[in-house]
Amino acid sequence: MTFENTDHIQATTAGSLPRTPELIAANAARPVADDGFTLQTNDEVRSLTSAAVDDIVARQHKLGITQPGDGEFGKAMSNAVDYGAWWGYSFQRVSGLSLTDENIFTQQPVRSTPGHIQLTSFPDRRDWTIFQDAYQDPTSGIGTGKNATAFPTTTGPIRYTGHEAARTDAANLRHAIDAAGTANGFITALSPGSAARVANEFYATEEEHIWAWADALREEYKIILDAGLYLQIDDPSIAENWDQINPEPSVEDYRAFTRIRVEALNHALQGLDTSRVRFHLCWGSWHGPHTTDIELRHIVDLMLDIDASAYSFEAANARHEHEWTVWEDVTLPDGKVIIPGVVGHATNVVEHPDLVAQRIERFASVVGRERVIAGTDCGLGGRIHPHIAVAKLESLGEGARRASAKLF
Repeated sequence: MTFENTDHIQATTAGSLPRTPELIAANAARPVADDGFTLQTNDEVRSLTSAAVDDIVARQHKLGITQPGDGEFGKAMSNAVDYGAWWGYSFQRVSGLSLTDENIFTQQPVRSTPGHIQLTSFPDRRDWTIFQDAYQDPTSGIGTGKNATAFPTTTGPIRYTGHEAARTDAANLRHAIDAAGTANGFITALSPGSAARVANEFYATEEEHIWAWADALREEYKIILDAGLYLQIDDPSIAENWDQINPEPSVEDYRAFTRIRVEALNHALQGLDTSRVRFHLCWGSWHGPHTTDIELRHIVDLMLDIDASAYSFEAANARHEHEWTVWEDVTLPDGKVIIPGVVGHATNVVEHPDLVAQRIERFASVVGRERVIAGTDCGLGGRIHPHIAVAKLESLGEGARRASAKLF
């Protein structure tokens, strides 16, 4: 298996796709364990999930998505709008977490100083405070919906317990891609750096906390790869953390802060088949102004230091589309490919296939046609209406076909 194109431009997604109303309702009805955040499953949820994965993979295949995913359907979403399912699923798959009086949304703001930067609370993010009126206005369109579970705190040793759930996800996708006749598919899994953003009351240092998550999540990575599938690591923290440091740090301090997260992820991937690993970077998928996003040029080399073979990143939205030119000055290592977003999750406007093709051709002009896979900026599930998501995927597939006709 290879990520490189041979005779056409491949197309894929960033992971999350809209769940069916039945699956959302079934997840909403799942009882919560005594710990207050662990969702208990049942045969109805398992059956609905399996059937929904079969359907979404077949639909992606029909729309021209050549590297389909499972839509993240094994990651519970109990509301039509939910920006946190990609992260919240991890709470169900480790021990060492519990609900406390304080979490990343309720904790007090933290101030960083030169040489000593740390994450502040989510409500104290710089973009959120600059545009406070808009973020607090329910009519602004910025709202991120409701998560399926509460956010816990690390209060004990982090240990992976999600083996059965991960194997079920892999079996569901394996069945779906075999039925659809696609070459392969991918499953997303959280990075240590992003996972460790929950509040920590157990580990002595932030670095110890991150490395504990690395050891735990490695077990999930291995299950996905052992099933013969592609693994995508979801890690907004590499770029998004910049906005969660207050006041704005120096780029040098931020790079040192981020390097720990890169090293922890590489540790988790050590010895695994990284020829089948994709990495996804984004600046957070909420529909805010994003004026405080770090520029790609400051972190692109850190991203490429991650031991993956394909790199997915936002490139279609109004804040980051111009950054395709970064690749004019960056040497993409041999054997690596990029998966720029060429359709977006942040607008209801459906991109014209010709625009999608033009975006693909820009990247092909700087890294080569064989090293560009057309993707989405972030997951579409829980962020835009299902009908619009299908139209965007249709435009993505057609745009890839039009670009292929010119490039091959």
